[in-house]
Amino acid sequence: MPDFVSDKHLFHNPVEFAMSKIGGTYKMPILWRLKDKAWRYSELANSIPHISDRMLSKSLKELLEDGFISKEIFPEVPPRTEYNITERGKKAVEIISTLRNYGFELMKDFGIGEK
Repeated sequence: MPDFVSDKHLFHNPVEFAMSKIGGTYKMPILWRLKDKAWRYSELANSIPHISDRMLSKSLKELLEDGFISKEIFPEVPPRTEYNITERGKKAVEIISTLRNYGFELMKDFGIGEK
């Protein structure tokens, strides 16, 4: 496959492109949490270790812009906002699940997590 440009970045293959969309420290954990139910911002912030407000906001914004999640604002006092996974996000979670299982296998192969 020839190189291609997306969002002013040069990519050499589709895996690199996909990882640019769901990779990084926090996007996969966010998608993983949203796979079963909607979450509020504060719930996500409290459930993901070491994530700053800045990084959570940035990751959510990018996932929203790329169509992996949706955001619903409820007209209540105080306002309530929930994040949900989209069909595109569900497809990504299938890949994340496979990577997770492979990660467990690798950890075992490298003697990580054994007592």
